[in-house]
Amino acid sequence: MKKIFLLSVLSGWLSSVQPQSSGPITDPASLVLPFIGTTNGGHVFPGATLPHGMAKVGMDTDSPGNQAGYDANSTFNATGFSQLHDTGTGGAISLSNFKLWAFPNCTAFEHCPTSIETRKVLRNVLPDGTPDDFASPGYFSSNLSNGMRVELTATRRTAIHRYTFPAHTTEPRLLVDITNDGPRTSTFPVMTLNSTSARVMGGAQFAASFGPGRYTAYTCADFAGEGYELGQPTEFGTWLGNSPVKGQTDLNQQYFGFIDELGALFTFPPAPSGKGNVILARVGVSFISSEQACANAEEEIPDFGFDRVHSENRATWNELLSRVQVDTTNVDKETVQLFYSAMYRLHISPADYTGENPKWISSEPYYDSYYCNWDTYRALYSLMALHDPTTFSRIVRGMIDIQRHEGDTFQYSTLSEGTYLTGFNVGWLPECRGATAMQFIQGGSNADPILGEFFVKYSDHAAALNVSAEDLYTALLADAEMQPPNWNLQGRQANAWKEFNYIPQDMFDAGGANTKQVSRTLEHAFGDFAISQVAKILGKADDAAKYAKRAENSFNLWNPNVSVPGTPSVAGMMQPRFKDGTFNFTDPRHCSIHDPEMATCFLNAVNRDGFYESSPIVYSQYVPHDTAQLIKLQGGTESFLSRLDFIFNQGYFDISDEPSMQIPFMYHYADAPGKSTQRARKVMAESFNTSVGGLPGNDDSGAMAAYTAFNLAGMYPLPATRQYLLSSPFFPSISIFNPLFNSTTTIKSNGFEGNPADGIGGKVFVQNVTVNGKPYKSNCYLEWDVFVNGSLVELTLTDDPNVTCGSGQEALPPSLSTGGYS
Repeated sequence: MKKIFLLSVLSGWLSSVQPQSSGPITDPASLVLPFIGTTNGGHVFPGATLPHGMAKVGMDTDSPGNQAGYDANSTFNATGFSQLHDTGTGGAISLSNFKLWAFPNCTAFEHCPTSIETRKVLRNVLPDGTPDDFASPGYFSSNLSNGMRVELTATRRTAIHRYTFPAHTTEPRLLVDITNDGPRTSTFPVMTLNSTSARVMGGAQFAASFGPGRYTAYTCADFAGEGYELGQPTEFGTWLGNSPVKGQTDLNQQYFGFIDELGALFTFPPAPSGKGNVILARVGVSFISSEQACANAEEEIPDFGFDRVHSENRATWNELLSRVQVDTTNVDKETVQLFYSAMYRLHISPADYTGENPKWISSEPYYDSYYCNWDTYRALYSLMALHDPTTFSRIVRGMIDIQRHEGDTFQYSTLSEGTYLTGFNVGWLPECRGATAMQFIQGGSNADPILGEFFVKYSDHAAALNVSAEDLYTALLADAEMQPPNWNLQGRQANAWKEFNYIPQDMFDAGGANTKQVSRTLEHAFGDFAISQVAKILGKADDAAKYAKRAENSFNLWNPNVSVPGTPSVAGMMQPRFKDGTFNFTDPRHCSIHDPEMATCFLNAVNRDGFYESSPIVYSQYVPHDTAQLIKLQGGTESFLSRLDFIFNQGYFDISDEPSMQIPFMYHYADAPGKSTQRARKVMAESFNTSVGGLPGNDDSGAMAAYTAFNLAGMYPLPATRQYLLSSPFFPSISIFNPLFNSTTTIKSNGFEGNPADGIGGKVFVQNVTVNGKPYKSNCYLEWDVFVNGSLVELTLTDDPNVTCGSGQEALPPSLSTGGYS
């Protein structure tokens, strides 16, 4: 995730109305603002898709920051409407494959400007300076400056476009672009068109966005008139670069030479008198073949029914979003929109590619666009566990199937005492994956805490959800114990991890770049913590003890003799360590706003400092499973609280990078939950809003969306545990329905008086908690059982920030070193 400064709020289209209602929200899709984060580095996809849909159809612009295709800055041109996108990612532009484009007024077929540079046009601009674009869940529209109106909606693997031409158009023309993905990386393109039906079939190979791999994608486009028979095209042909070739029906490699742009172009007869020129384009996509892309389209949209597809798509979104209900009384509309927009964005990725896996045949679900687990494991799947367990289970099954099929051959490989893998092919869980291609890992095997999160929450229901406990555990052990040939792309640097109990900075073994040693050590330790929790549930006591011990490897990098320059009281720091056990030194200010070298710590093979996307002072707080041990190492509760304050007050906290996400809630572990509430609310007020620039950086495939939703719900998760840290919701009450349990848990804030706009003060601090009318053991966290059974959780609020977690050892959130998670 790139760090950026949040620019001024652009929210002219928002209402300041304060809704006053306590009834159910029946159309939560109407509260979603898909344009949040579509400028200033958010890289959010605002186009049309289903929850986790493979087809993500949207506008592409010529802006430099169009990783998701779109940019809400009206000064940038539209270049096409493509069928596949990611959302919220960094790296290079990803996907944006198979653009369509309409020409209302070419002087002649041969004169149509077909290349991406010559065809682009600006959008209409509204009086407030914003582009004339509209989006809601499952729908996108734009009015272009050439008079074209374009509308988009989608099923899982098929997009449908509606092109309304200006009234004066006599020769409506449509272009299909086979080769121009976002970064223009196509090779081996193939295309044929049918001169009678105007069907276009084609595909090409493209570069992965964040790794060395390539993928092949295919499309199938058909056209129909809306309300009239479109008829055969009056002109047809191919185009190469900026040169349409009338009458040509196929393109093979021999034609291309150095020309990297090609596609199909049609002229259609005008609509009958009295009807507007409205042409529908149905575009199927596939990663297997263009024939399958056609079959997908015919199966999912046989009738070219744009309005039907849009209505069904919106109903799907409404059912999903309606599982979480909030009371909007005395809550400003922007907060409600921010919440449901976040709930929406966390269900855009990963994408359901089931039936579209070109690499092996399997009856299991196949999900892709894990981009990357390092971003999403911290919060997204814990939120999914609360309200969408079936999708969660399908994603887990898909990850296990990748591990089962995509790896190297091992025979009788001992993974753990009494545990063996004896199959023909053993691989590793996916980490950062896009469009079937492995991409560079960021932290390590971060699917481990995702599988751990699922099993800790749903072990009793795993069989009913068709998740094999044995296969899940085998996949976890493969990550933990076996080193892959290239641990830049999957798995861990497992040999060094097992030999040294940390990743040494001077360990140059084959298989990957020697970078991020401190960050990977901390991530591997948390992965092993997740494995220990799964082993415990499975009754594997020896394995549970082994991996719990390995989870404490984080502290092998703790150097008590390092302090922040100029602030000797902030002493003790995670530091890189050599094979011989001696420490190297990385300035604690490194990769922060105070770094004298202004380093970024982004992914770079020559980056030898040991840290990834955050500073040593932030990573020195990152042992989420054992904060109690951190408190002890940092000199006790008061010193720990002082260090947290220092991180915030001196600007080391950076919510645009995921290692900082838990820090606002860490005051809980020092029995100061009021300070957590205050910090978390201030972060929300300063860094998140409903404008097009309303994110503090990339949305990271929904990671920031999940963080937003949890904050507004008054919780924060710790994956692979049964606990959710508890603060106060931004609503008088919030209810979460779990369709698997058929239960609803409601968190009600007694004494709710609203949310201070600047996040400071207010009657927002949790004084005590009851569950189903009985005093609860803690004011600082809720156990998973509360959500399984369906409960009424009542919070008594106060304006006194000096609240505590309650009395007794159980009141504090658990940590591994103090016997927690038993």
